[in-house]
Amino acid sequence: MSKSVAIVTGASQGIGQATAIRLARDFAAMVLVARNHANLEQTAEAVRAAGAEPLVIDADLAEPRAAGAVADQTKAAFGRIDALLNIAGAVPQIDLFEMTDDQWEGGLALKLHGARRLTVAAWPALKAAKGSVVLMSGNSALFPKASYAAVGTINAAIVALAKAFSDRGIADSVQVNSVLPGPVMTGRRQSYLQHWAPLHDMTVEEAMVSFPREAGIARYGEPEEIAELMAFLVSPGARWMTGSALRMDGGEVKSV
Repeated sequence: MSKSVAIVTGASQGIGQATAIRLARDFAAMVLVARNHANLEQTAEAVRAAGAEPLVIDADLAEPRAAGAVADQTKAAFGRIDALLNIAGAVPQIDLFEMTDDQWEGGLALKLHGARRLTVAAWPALKAAKGSVVLMSGNSALFPKASYAAVGTINAAIVALAKAFSDRGIADSVQVNSVLPGPVMTGRRQSYLQHWAPLHDMTVEEAMVSFPREAGIARYGEPEEIAELMAFLVSPGARWMTGSALRMDGGEVKSV
């Protein structure tokens, strides 16, 4: 193994869980961070079965002090940080004219500021290891709409944040990129369709079929497919790639 310790946030479900399990094939130790302890333990079992040592950390990264605690616990347990994959974050998909200030702040607190704080807290160890960072955005950063304004706005901010970190990373030998997934079938996507279906006079089952067609894609993505992209980004083969925003969305975005 060329690298030894990776932190994955949002590791209790969806893309975060799939990424943690995939990276267990490439790293000696996986630090699993999320708020749902029971689900984290399930991820830890799969990580262990894949050959890596898991460390479960229950943390709400929306809390300002959580990032420092995660970095400290990781260094105390393993002495280094080689990769950080910031995947945690759920942003309300609420219309621009309906979202409250609290909902805006809640979306920013975890996905943007949680990732920012943890990257800063882990940076000295990442610098020492010549490590890698990935920040999770989404393809809505490229086409923000009124019906889910916060999602597009915060995702766009994450792309810019990753670019700024990558600029510092060139001097510090820390590679930083962002990933922009399209419609991936996760529990969060299912919840979205449950909300979307009645607004379009459909059953959830009908919406499952209709949404990809309306999005102009052949099918939904799978968490494991995004996990493979994440694994590539923190692999030696991607080392010269930094400051990039990689979109994987089944062709949903039609523009160049």
